[in-house]
Amino acid sequence: MRFKITLQAKESNCVIPINYQYPLSSALYKIIAKGNERYAEFLHNTGYGKGFKFFTFSDIRCPFEINGDRLYLKKDKITLTVCFHVPEAMESFIKGLFASEKIDIADKKSKASFQVVSVESLPNPMASYKENEIIPIQLTPMSPIVAAIPNDKGHDDYLAPDSAQFVENLIYNWRSKIAACYDEDTAISALVLLEIVPTKHTFKSRLITIKADTNEETKIRGGTNFNLKATAEKRFLELLLNGGAGLYNAQGMGCLELRTESKNVN
Repeated sequence: MRFKITLQAKESNCVIPINYQYPLSSALYKIIAKGNERYAEFLHNTGYGKGFKFFTFSDIRCPFEINGDRLYLKKDKITLTVCFHVPEAMESFIKGLFASEKIDIADKKSKASFQVVSVESLPNPMASYKENEIIPIQLTPMSPIVAAIPNDKGHDDYLAPDSAQFVENLIYNWRSKIAACYDEDTAISALVLLEIVPTKHTFKSRLITIKADTNEETKIRGGTNFNLKATAEKRFLELLLNGGAGLYNAQGMGCLELRTESKNVN
């Protein structure tokens, strides 16, 4: 389930943290908690199986200038895509949660307040396909995709999109999500294929700080400027689209959209 949310700034010339993902994620959770405490607790603390929340959101869409660790917004409206892998019957519930709500994007240095002015349900990009059909599609990241493997020091080594292990790591993560959503046997037997599709732009790496300026600060690194070709059953592709690819999806990483020319990909 996917929504386009439009936010109207309450003041002009807004300034937000360049690492806005964590405060934005926290604001989204607060809205969910107001409407349904049990669902919010499930998303925040439990998730499915290994803790997957099957929730993600895109980078914000608004012209801006970067000055140090701040984004200076050039317009008073921003939009973003928010995705949930939940039953379609929850569409009205989720739309109702966000309607007319207030969202603060803030850290210790700056704060900007926004009003939700519209919540648009986006069509299911897989709706036209048959349930058990094996479908090849092309996907474009709407936010950085994070892939990582643990090292001997107990930390993560982040993988670049041109690394041989990058796609392997994404597939492993995808299968883990299938296991959490369905079962281990389904995850093992499922046909799920991914490959990098280069664009005319070179790969880029973006460093994102989670919980900046706190004792729990974490720096993660994601890749952008590429597309993905994914092949799987409709239900598994929907899981990838709604839950995100790679790691840190609930912090706004790995949000994907179907490329318009995706149908009949060979």
